[in-house]
Amino acid sequence: MSGADNATAFWQRVPSQRRLVDWQAALAAGEFTPVEALEALIERAGSIPDVTATAFVDFDADTLREGLKEIGRDEALAGLPVSIKDLFDVRGEVTGAGSKVLADATAATRDAPAVVRLRRAGALLTGRTTMSEFAFSGLGLNSYCGTPPNPFDAERITGGSTSGGAASIAFGLAAATLGSDTGGSLRIPAAFCGLTGFKPSQTSVPGEGAYPLAPSLDCVGPIAPSVDCCARLWSVLAATPMPTLDPTPRPLRLAVPVGGLLEELDDTVRDGFEAAIARLEAAGCHVERLTFEAVDGALSINQQGGLVVPEAAALHREQLERAQADYDPLIAERLTGGRDVSATDYLQRLWPRAGWQQRFGEEMSGFDAVLLPTVATLPPKRIELENDAAAFQRANRLALRNTSVFNYLDAASISLPFFTPKEALPIGLMLSRPQGQDCRLLQHASVVEAMLAS
Repeated sequence: MSGADNATAFWQRVPSQRRLVDWQAALAAGEFTPVEALEALIERAGSIPDVTATAFVDFDADTLREGLKEIGRDEALAGLPVSIKDLFDVRGEVTGAGSKVLADATAATRDAPAVVRLRRAGALLTGRTTMSEFAFSGLGLNSYCGTPPNPFDAERITGGSTSGGAASIAFGLAAATLGSDTGGSLRIPAAFCGLTGFKPSQTSVPGEGAYPLAPSLDCVGPIAPSVDCCARLWSVLAATPMPTLDPTPRPLRLAVPVGGLLEELDDTVRDGFEAAIARLEAAGCHVERLTFEAVDGALSINQQGGLVVPEAAALHREQLERAQADYDPLIAERLTGGRDVSATDYLQRLWPRAGWQQRFGEEMSGFDAVLLPTVATLPPKRIELENDAAAFQRANRLALRNTSVFNYLDAASISLPFFTPKEALPIGLMLSRPQGQDCRLLQHASVVEAMLAS
């Protein structure tokens, strides 16, 4: 085949066969050039216009061609197409955060630090991706800028808030995406779309230049096809050496926290989780089910209302008063409710945080990772959520419940895809370790990934 044909075939592969190492190997072997890869990607975007229009706020072929001319060939991510969530500042572009409210905002004058680091590594920015308005939902619905389809069932949602970013990878319109995670916004869409989503420890990647939701919790990280891809992107974003990952299967000691995070699971999620545990145990892992006080404590605080709603309400107070008619009604309702949270209630949720983080580190002693379903449910059907506010709220609560615990604990947390032979839809398996242990988590996740694939 010609280089152009090879490039087209590359984007048509499933995400697990479009890893960064596969991209680099194909370039090194001369299977295709970055120009041929970009032209194939542009052609693919044109072949699925409905997906492109709902996954991207903007996708401009001429801009991409010009951008590729500025990229050197020796950088770590040379020419790698990376989509950008619509809440990051990109110089010369409006940071819309998925909202009509910001449609007429002034264009950014500089790149967010995370975007700067991607550019320096040679990444090609493929365009801004759609998202839940102001990142304030785990479902990814957005009537203003677009709701992309789930790659496994077009009637279902991708999850959010990094909805368009996940869709851009799943449909072969980007190799990876830059997103954010305040309560699960990287891991939820990764779980729903059969991808890998990595929420690093909060301070490892600078969050400046990203439209905030809840500054105490906001994190910046990648969604990509594999653990290795996420590790490579995180090393660029965190300006740290690439972790040395050895995915050779070996016995791991994994903890499953019993209690509230295992309740209200869809039957398919419960059965899939148990099947994954059985596969890991057959591969030599020791899986122990026990109570984690830190997990229960963080869950209890989140069930009381957590930190996101009052912090988001404070950030949006003046803007909401000025332009409430331009907000999504469900988002406006949640923000309005957050203004009623007293300072006492907020501080009673915030003050225990450091203690629970320390306790989590103590309880993790002797374990390689905590293991849980990423999301309690399969991706809901879009129509069920758009016409029923109560269904939307329940689905949003269950989407965010498990992941948000580890935001409160500022844990390093990653969602891996798991496919069962009987189900068309994947589930997510979430592994977590204490704050600052990102490299150790990525190493253990690479082992689990290899075990699940065997």
